[in-house]
Amino acid sequence: MKTLKTIIACLFLLTFLGCEDDSDPSNISVERYVELLKQGKYDADQLPEFSSRDIPSLLAYRNESLLINNFPVNTLSSSLTLECTLGMFVLWTIESIRARAINSKYLFHTFPSQNPVVDYKVDFGWIEQSDAVRASVAQSYFDWWESNKDKDFDEFKDIDPLGETEFRWH
Repeated sequence: MKTLKTIIACLFLLTFLGCEDDSDPSNISVERYVELLKQGKYDADQLPEFSSRDIPSLLAYRNESLLINNFPVNTLSSSLTLECTLGMFVLWTIESIRARAINSKYLFHTFPSQNPVVDYKVDFGWIEQSDAVRASVAQSYFDWWESNKDKDFDEFKDIDPLGETEFRWH
């Protein structure tokens, strides 16, 4: 009888402790987030609540060209982005950190804009989200971080990484 109780207790613990949701946006690592995005298994309806401390880890994925198609979307958007590169989505995640830090007027929940794509700044014109566009956006975020990483985030959070480019988030 004691053995049966022990087995039941172990099964109970395995069921409830072993099935912990590691995609909870308030408690997920950058590595797990990227892994889930790659697998199409990130099921949260928001972007993770990362901080400026996570930006270097996120930037490591900025050049990823893998197309992903299962990611959280901003429900306020009238257009639906069905897929984007992992790199662009990670850059949008970095923008979420910055948007939350500056309390951006475009922020909706954790979304820094309507979609993880960029438009032309001048006329809000649609841009083919090519590898060249992603590379340009990635370079802008990398340069922004590298130029400021030794400062307190509050000193440069207001600097738009896309400020000197022709792009803006959609």
